[in-house]
Amino acid sequence: MKTISLLLITGLFLIACSDDTSPTASEMPKPQELGWQQQPAAARPSVPRSRGSAKVSRGAKLFAENCASCHGPRAEGGPLWSKTGPVTKNPAPPLNGTGHTWYHPTAVLKRIIMHGSAQLGSGMPAWGDKLSDEDMEAIIAWFQSLWSDEKYATWAQIDAEVRGNQITQK
Repeated sequence: MKTISLLLITGLFLIACSDDTSPTASEMPKPQELGWQQQPAAARPSVPRSRGSAKVSRGAKLFAENCASCHGPRAEGGPLWSKTGPVTKNPAPPLNGTGHTWYHPTAVLKRIIMHGSAQLGSGMPAWGDKLSDEDMEAIIAWFQSLWSDEKYATWAQIDAEVRGNQITQK
């Protein structure tokens, strides 16, 4: 089951970031369709957040310097981000929790930042030569601070499951 989930996550990434086959936000599978269930707030364990931390503040500064020109100053995404067709490069998706970014575990988010996604048909450049691992983690922490508690808790479940798969597959 964990291998299937990892394959589904990888498939979502490839579909979401490809040029001609990217579904719109309404066409993206919902996490519950992949087996990840959001629990009611009262039943959900508290997931630690980095809001207000020095890491998040640093991430906000790094995001403004490196990412905001494409993803928007509040990570709202580029205009027409979910449209496909005559647009030659898919505009940058929102990272604020209104798009599909919260479906991706940390490893995928860091891989996209590090290597970009131009090879998949989108215009995301590679940042691995400019940003350190700590910089990437700070940027991720900042845009995750914009996500609702429900989305963050679901993301944490996805991330933990994928990390568990990585440990058991070594």
